[in-house]
Amino acid sequence: MAVSFCSRFNLGGLYSLPSSLTSFRYLKYPLRLRFSCSAIVSSRYHRLYTTVMIVPTGVGAAIGGYAGDALPVARTLASVADCVISHPNVLNAAMLYWPMPNTLYVEGYALDRFAEGLWALQPVHLNTVGLILDAGMEEELQIRHLQVADASRASLGLPVLGYIVTDTPLEVEKWINLKTGQSTGRIKNPDSLLRAVDVLVSQSHVNAVAVVGRFPDDLEEMDDYRQGKGIDSLAGVEAVISHLIVERFQIPCAHAPAILPAPLCSSLSPRSAAEEIGYTFLPCVLSGLSRAPQYLVNWQGSSNDGCIVASDIDSVILPIDACGGDAVLAFARSIRRNKPLIIAVEENETVLDDTPEKLGIQAVCILILLQAYLDLSIIRLEQVRVKNYWEAVGVVAAHKAGVEPKALRREGIDRIKIT
Repeated sequence: MAVSFCSRFNLGGLYSLPSSLTSFRYLKYPLRLRFSCSAIVSSRYHRLYTTVMIVPTGVGAAIGGYAGDALPVARTLASVADCVISHPNVLNAAMLYWPMPNTLYVEGYALDRFAEGLWALQPVHLNTVGLILDAGMEEELQIRHLQVADASRASLGLPVLGYIVTDTPLEVEKWINLKTGQSTGRIKNPDSLLRAVDVLVSQSHVNAVAVVGRFPDDLEEMDDYRQGKGIDSLAGVEAVISHLIVERFQIPCAHAPAILPAPLCSSLSPRSAAEEIGYTFLPCVLSGLSRAPQYLVNWQGSSNDGCIVASDIDSVILPIDACGGDAVLAFARSIRRNKPLIIAVEENETVLDDTPEKLGIQAVCILILLQAYLDLSIIRLEQVRVKNYWEAVGVVAAHKAGVEPKALRREGIDRIKIT
């Protein structure tokens, strides 16, 4: 039997074998020990590799513009990176959800403030979640959503402490911005929503909030979306709702729209199917919020205090033409020595036109000859374009390993040039 040592195995006074391996008389075969110094050192001294995955909501993203269709990318990234930070538009899939212990569920407004260095993320074991239901919801829809809450408590053990119905209907309105092509909207009674949050926080002492707003039923507008084309007309105003709460209360929040079930469609796109298999979109929201990191506002500490800060980010992955958001610009304009690698995915197009070149996020390759061991890589790129998420994951793997991504391509490395 061969044993590879890691940091928990002690050697030479500083390290000792676990008790299960010290009773040699119980071993059927001779024990051969294989010492791996690299395993010991790397686990002790290499910091975690953290990547951010962004797919803006309501912009018709080819991947991530539908019902959780970017979730396979997030799952794959989570197997390569030590930590993945993403947002509900990527991680939610209506009735479907995939728990990933090393993935942080961060609302979009909070992600922007985090990238700007104003907020930090505090990972948690468990949040206490409160549920807000729109008073404009029909009784049957309200019962369906309460059944989801009860099911999540009984079958998953999620700490959904209580619910409240808004004192007036929220009156959600949604539309497509004719100038930008993005979906957007508003709620006519935002104060009613904020009062409901205040009651849950002050009386039930919840530290995360799920909101279910009654949305207009517009089947004609959703036809293209159900076929895997066009814009998610619900998504834009969903972001408006969660941004409003996170800005005011600085706690995790996500939204699930309440609409009547659509007629059966035999030609439904697989990318939209997750929203057709049940009565609500709430299950993924409750699951995500149950372990979403808490937000530390005006944080002055460092990651050594157990939280994650903007300077911990190693790479950011996003659609090729969606580089104009607050978070991406904040990461790209960081003045720290090791900027995160911005990975722009060409295959994931949106209705936007904010490419890296237009925003001045230039491609730069810098070889650092005297790199300290504690750094993750010897190569820093400000921006790299990839054709698809297959390539993006490969670039992340190379970046984490400290390998120039171009070295993985045929004739990717030119002769060294004089400075």
